[in-house]
Amino acid sequence: MLRRPRRNRQSSAIRAMVEETSLSVNDFIYPMFVMDGKNLTSEVSSMPGIYRYSIDKLLEEIAVIQDLGIRSIDLFPLLSEDKKDKIASESYRKGNFYLEAIHQIKSKFPEIAIMTDVALDPYSSDGHDGYVDENGNILNDETLHILAKMAVAQAEAGADIVGPSDMMDGRVGFIRQALDAKGFTNVSIMSYSAKYASAFYGPFRDALDSAPKFGDKKTYQMNPANSREALIEAELDFSEGADFLMVKPALAYLDIIKLLNDNFDIPIAAYNVSGEYAMIKAAAQNGWLDGTRTMVESLTSIKRAGAKIILTYFAKEYASLVK
Repeated sequence: MLRRPRRNRQSSAIRAMVEETSLSVNDFIYPMFVMDGKNLTSEVSSMPGIYRYSIDKLLEEIAVIQDLGIRSIDLFPLLSEDKKDKIASESYRKGNFYLEAIHQIKSKFPEIAIMTDVALDPYSSDGHDGYVDENGNILNDETLHILAKMAVAQAEAGADIVGPSDMMDGRVGFIRQALDAKGFTNVSIMSYSAKYASAFYGPFRDALDSAPKFGDKKTYQMNPANSREALIEAELDFSEGADFLMVKPALAYLDIIKLLNDNFDIPIAAYNVSGEYAMIKAAAQNGWLDGTRTMVESLTSIKRAGAKIILTYFAKEYASLVK
């Protein structure tokens, strides 16, 4: 035979030389959870190895991950029920613990890139990403004003990237205008462009106690059966000024990552979500899979599909492995 592809696999040196996709810690954004209080650490039961931290403990953990080479985080808040209301007013109240966490991180670790979450659900008494009227309807345009206030407050606290995860129509342009009007032209927007109504979010909602109090999110998050619709969502976000386009979840939507990467000339991100993390951890704990190899293979597949940036709970574990 003239062509024998196995010749290029015969040693680790040759395999490395012809490797088409490579992972780096620089590819990762590490999602982290912050809560009010002091000297508090609480493991998320459905996400082994992932913790909620009070601000003091969060700063200690960021020192650890920075030493491992992780330079970007995505911060999510856990609020008590008494802080939640229908208009998510705590999200933009000056001095709330989430904004204080952003400020302290940026003050102590100025080189860490901080991404924030822009959506109502952690702060809403209804548990939805948008404003809910008295008839149970999620109102799109009324939500935009709240999202804009939230994004500006986060930028004032020191956020480098705001991440609208709400899937309301027109929110990227509305947030961009609000940020620019306040002088935050250098704050980036990573839009959750193709965020699907997925079953893989369960452990995340456990972590933040942010599940909807009624119904589901199918009127604003995308139908998992659709791919062409992702191009519509991405085109709108691109035209409204998004700096990055995100696909969420990642592993069940590798085709969508590739679709967006093939059609847009800005960086594509993918969120390797809580359920994807939890499945691998559970299988590894039961001895059904090699956890380390499965982690690397999964992350590589996301990068191979076209994601330039991967939000993953495996970031610290992978960084420890390669270091």
